[in-house]
Amino acid sequence: MDLNEIKNRLNNLQAKSAPKGEQKNLFWKPSVGKQTVRVVPSKFNSSNPFTEMFFYYGIGNRVMVSPLNFGEKDPIAEFAKQLRQTSDKDNWRLAKKLDAKMRVFAPVIVRGEEGEGVKLWQFGKEIYESFLQLAADEEVGDFTDVASGRDIKLNTVGPESTGTPYNRTTIGPSMKTSPLSEDASEIESWLEGQVDPKTVFKKYSFDEMKQSLQEWLAPEEAEEGDIIDDEKEEETIPTTPQKNYALKTPAPKVSNADKFDSLFEEEDDLPF
Repeated sequence: MDLNEIKNRLNNLQAKSAPKGEQKNLFWKPSVGKQTVRVVPSKFNSSNPFTEMFFYYGIGNRVMVSPLNFGEKDPIAEFAKQLRQTSDKDNWRLAKKLDAKMRVFAPVIVRGEEGEGVKLWQFGKEIYESFLQLAADEEVGDFTDVASGRDIKLNTVGPESTGTPYNRTTIGPSMKTSPLSEDASEIESWLEGQVDPKTVFKKYSFDEMKQSLQEWLAPEEAEEGDIIDDEKEEETIPTTPQKNYALKTPAPKVSNADKFDSLFEEEDDLPF
């Protein structure tokens, strides 16, 4: 594992949807208590087992993966950028709410459940930083090494401890190094039997994402069909934030924006 590469994004790949049943079996998250996992070297990037992706939560009542993950134009990011080009404080507040949230994916083997094969564990900034710190620690180093890496111990507490609706997981390295498996064929199957996270999530078109944004910003106008203009060029968005896009709007729109705050709290158990 190239430790200098660990903070870089993985190469952009074309994404496509996976059947819901496969997604259910593919993803894993810690349960309350103690568990042990092994981060597996990525089939798709030998230098970095972590895949950073950016998502929008709550816009249009669905989770949307940002097109920026695939090197494509993102109407929500473009609009947020335009808001920041103004001197309006409310526009800056709204732009911050519209920023995509980073989620990180790692291929893992869950100890005690090796027969399930490689799973994708998704987590947020806090756990990600902990992993990076472990890799940068000379006494730990490459914990993904199949011959002399380290299992990762997890401790997860529930809402009664966190004071939020979410669980919280902390990680630490096993004191002893160990092989990924004693069975060479099993290791090979785990290294090859992986799914690229960027091929799992549905990609929405520019126009679909633009419409979801506009409906969230001004639901009344969207219902009347006054915002979406099908005759406009496909890859354009409002050039200057109008009053109905800012937070200086009637109460319902401000309420929607305020509700969006909770979607950007720092936690590690967001649903997909």
